[in-house]
Amino acid sequence: MLRTVIIDDEPDCIIFLSQILKTYCPIVSISGTATSVQEGINEILRSDPDLVLLDVEMSPGTGFDILNKIPDRHFKVIFITAHNDYAIQAFHYSAVDYILKPVEVTELISAISKVGPAISRNPMIDFSILLDNLKSDIPQKLAIPTASGYEYVLVNEIIRLEADRSYCMFYMTGKRKILVSRCLNDYQQILDSRMFFRIHHSFLINLQHVKSFSRKDGGFVEMTDGSQVPLARRKKDYFNEVMKRFAL
Repeated sequence: MLRTVIIDDEPDCIIFLSQILKTYCPIVSISGTATSVQEGINEILRSDPDLVLLDVEMSPGTGFDILNKIPDRHFKVIFITAHNDYAIQAFHYSAVDYILKPVEVTELISAISKVGPAISRNPMIDFSILLDNLKSDIPQKLAIPTASGYEYVLVNEIIRLEADRSYCMFYMTGKRKILVSRCLNDYQQILDSRMFFRIHHSFLINLQHVKSFSRKDGGFVEMTDGSQVPLARRKKDYFNEVMKRFAL
């Protein structure tokens, strides 16, 4: 994992960056955050990160003050700021990248992919896939964390996802199953809503793999693998409308 510290005097920015990293960069582990120069110094010394996402103008002081206090740096730095006046100075500190706010997802992922040595500890990660997913109209592949690394699956081979508390089970074509230690909500945000439908609080289905709908037993949907997935009563009308448009 790429241990990462986020330092910004705007808490909302820290939350936003954390959400991007959690959703699109599973290799990144947020080891700490800070909102001031001194907090930033303390957090870096405490957590010994691989990467620091660093704001420039902070009150009081700057991100450069943090770096000056830690001359023996073993981490990479990506500056994230609303000001474009410090780019040359930033690269004097061997910054990996200099990103202007508001942050674009693809730009941040591209910057993280440049970190290099830290990422090379896990050669199974290919950030180009994540970038291709974001640039394409509908993502073609999804990186799923496993015990030994990551498995890259074709999105159209996902039949359905089932929630199990803080875990999630992927049911794939070929009767494959993959258990993931992330919640269903995370994948609902990642997967294209035109292709995947939250049919029930515990199920997210791929509309390409819907075989039939039955009103029996309160209503359920049969998938191409033969599974029968319950359809929440309040979603029946909406589901039928979505399927009408999807099947055109």
